[in-house]
Amino acid sequence: MSRSTRADRRRGMETTTSARLSGLGEPKTILLTTFRRNGEGVATPVSAVWDGNRGWFRTWDAAGKTARMRRDSHVTVAPCTVRGRVTGPTVDARVRVLAGAEAADARHRLATRFPVLHGVVVPLTHRLKGWTTVHVELTDPT
Repeated sequence: MSRSTRADRRRGMETTTSARLSGLGEPKTILLTTFRRNGEGVATPVSAVWDGNRGWFRTWDAAGKTARMRRDSHVTVAPCTVRGRVTGPTVDARVRVLAGAEAADARHRLATRFPVLHGVVVPLTHRLKGWTTVHVELTDPT
């Protein structure tokens, strides 16, 4: 997958399309690309749930992507396979780390769509490893 740097994005050499999140459909797995301080993209496949132009996924607090998302809310997403092979268009998005009732809603949405993976396996793994689960919302970058 071609990755653009922050400098490339400033010069208008986008590797993403102008499509909105709703244009992705409702893929079960997306390739989430967060950006390092030097502008280099780091791509990670994550499971996601959707409602129109909004999506949700979870990770843990000590993950590198969590630190990058807290520093820079701009990300790109693309539908992909579980192993990260892109299967559709890449679009720009914004992320927001959720808390309280919003995080509970995201947790419920994920557990409903992925009952075994996000209803049992991921929460249990996070708890056993002592990680704090972080729920994140994806929106269009408007």
